[in-house]
Amino acid sequence: MKGLAAGIGVVFLSPILIAGIGMMLASSADAVQSSGSFSSCSTDIDTDKVAEQVTKILDGASAKDVHVEGLDLPAEQVPNAQTIVAAGLSLDVPKKGQIIALATAMQESRLRNLNYGDRDSLGLFQQRPSQGWGSAQQIRDPVYASEQFYKHLLKVDGWQQMTVTQAAQAVQKSGLPDAYAQWENLATALQEAIAKTFPGGNDKDGKDADQGKQASPGTTGCTPGQDGSGFGRIPEGSVPKGYKIPKDADPRARKAITWAMQQLGTLYQWGGSCTNAHGPDPMGRCDCSSLMQQAYAHAGLTLTRTTYTQVNEGKAVSPAQLKPGDLIFSRGTAARPEHVGMYMGEGLVIEAPRTTKPVRITPIKDWTILAARRVL
Repeated sequence: MKGLAAGIGVVFLSPILIAGIGMMLASSADAVQSSGSFSSCSTDIDTDKVAEQVTKILDGASAKDVHVEGLDLPAEQVPNAQTIVAAGLSLDVPKKGQIIALATAMQESRLRNLNYGDRDSLGLFQQRPSQGWGSAQQIRDPVYASEQFYKHLLKVDGWQQMTVTQAAQAVQKSGLPDAYAQWENLATALQEAIAKTFPGGNDKDGKDADQGKQASPGTTGCTPGQDGSGFGRIPEGSVPKGYKIPKDADPRARKAITWAMQQLGTLYQWGGSCTNAHGPDPMGRCDCSSLMQQAYAHAGLTLTRTTYTQVNEGKAVSPAQLKPGDLIFSRGTAARPEHVGMYMGEGLVIEAPRTTKPVRITPIKDWTILAARRVL
């Protein structure tokens, strides 16, 4: 690792990465200078301490009560790191790939979703619309930006055998190719801390490190039917073994499903806001419609609050043509349903069912669908 200032009170100001011949360039001077002090001697980061602080942020703690070495804006940076890890998990990217992505975003933007950068560079990875990475609006979507980084990384032959900085440079084509190495230890600690917050998030360690490409369907040996019956009995509050968000899911639906899955196991509360389902206040927990509302709020889409109004959101779709993220309604009548869930693909639905029951995933075969709406 090089290019870092060591010692107490010394502030590290990395150079602005200059334009190269590749598809993406480095972050703006403002992002680089915002890093604060971070010593290259920090090779023994306390992963448990990072995990403790990261968990506080993800649980809604005030940033003034949280300190993560290397992150001077944890309230903004940690959720962006969580999105990067979640995108990697949903695409079956091994742990090393997630670490590469986090280190890259640390160098390019300091894990900030910037609306500016060198020339037309934008977002977490400072991707450029002029270089084919998507529109400015797409690049500013952290889920889209993360998925694009991973898709380009997975196309690099032998990336698993490269160092973090070599793999990052193969994607970024930076003017300062050695700059990514300085963030490897922090990126590793962040990945390990955040992955633990996702069901099965640590199960990927090592087992798919040789894939290089996206895993093919059916690698778990399970080929579930479209009604979800193939997953067998699903323990309440858990993710069925073998389930992955379909790769062709709309990025906003993917983000909504991912957020909803983070609420698994939390108890239902009628009238609950779903703004702090893991917290001590019962009214911060979820009911069926607030789970839908908050899941899509975290994907940047505003939904109304109740099943009675959500059934009029978006457009009607046939239950035979559901896509991940579609809302499905049951109980009551089609005009005035009393329950709503979100279709996850693979014949599964996530829902906050009723009092005394937790947020859970159920097979769609157990649903009597009165209406279905596509809100994207």
